[in-house]
Amino acid sequence: MTIPTTMKAVQAETTGAADVLEVKTVEVPEVSDAQVLVRVHASSVNPADVLGRQMKLGKLPRGTGADYAGEVVLVGGKIAGLRTGDSVWGYLGGGVTGHLGAAAEYVAVTKEQIGRAPRGVDAVDTAALATTGLTALQSLRALRLRPGSKLLIVGASGGVGTAAIQLARALGVEVTAVASSANADYCRELGATHVVDYRDVGDITTAKFDALLDCHGGDLGRYLQAVRRGGRAVEIAAKGFGRALASWVSLRGPRVRIVIAKSSRADLEELAGKIEAGHLSAVVDEVFPLDQIVTAHRQVETGHARGKRVLDLRLALGPRDRA
Repeated sequence: MTIPTTMKAVQAETTGAADVLEVKTVEVPEVSDAQVLVRVHASSVNPADVLGRQMKLGKLPRGTGADYAGEVVLVGGKIAGLRTGDSVWGYLGGGVTGHLGAAAEYVAVTKEQIGRAPRGVDAVDTAALATTGLTALQSLRALRLRPGSKLLIVGASGGVGTAAIQLARALGVEVTAVASSANADYCRELGATHVVDYRDVGDITTAKFDALLDCHGGDLGRYLQAVRRGGRAVEIAAKGFGRALASWVSLRGPRVRIVIAKSSRADLEELAGKIEAGHLSAVVDEVFPLDQIVTAHRQVETGHARGKRVLDLRLALGPRDRA
């Protein structure tokens, strides 16, 4: 395969609203001996991408996008186990301050940012599970769940929430999902035993859950009251970090651990195995071509979704209907 010298990539010259994002022609990244060059077929849009676009930290211009699915086009001399033409996926990040730039035709990645893509899965669905799957997997691991544990997931219909429901179900965990009434049946289909409408949670404190996973960053204090003494809690939503940190000085309730997904080739391989075994599948709300990046970001900013918004770089025109 001939590798071009330039590519299309989303860039922002300044921070701010979604319309600072533009598709530009830039140079294809150079690859060191410790990197792999991947031709990107799809990349998802995550809340962390929105925050990264808005933050004034780091250099400008900057890219966007933390996860990808695609094809290996060049392998550095120090990288083992990968060949040109391999289908791969991965995660660049470390949250809003991590490396972004997967919303581009090519991306250069390290060995920890790449793994074998799950077999028989389209790139759009694969990309939808990279960041969310890693976040869900690492969050559930931090909660140290066992078969029969009772888990409360807040913001259960989003990307991480839908992945967490499925992975927890595969572990034999009893899941109670907090979501909108419109998504209640869907959460049950994914494996939730109970669904609570976020607008009317009632007195859930009587349930006394073993663990709490907050994917939304809402009224954390109320949900912490539902965790039994000795239980565990994880916060992944950036807007809930302040309340999570406050739990460490509070004399009441569990201390909340903050989980930001880490790039891990081993975890990507584990997730691929779970996908191939049927324990995890993508939930994709909408698919956009690269030139509709502004619309995709605006949709993520609404905070309302059933699953993920994904960029399909193979598309030349409007969004593909996934219904």
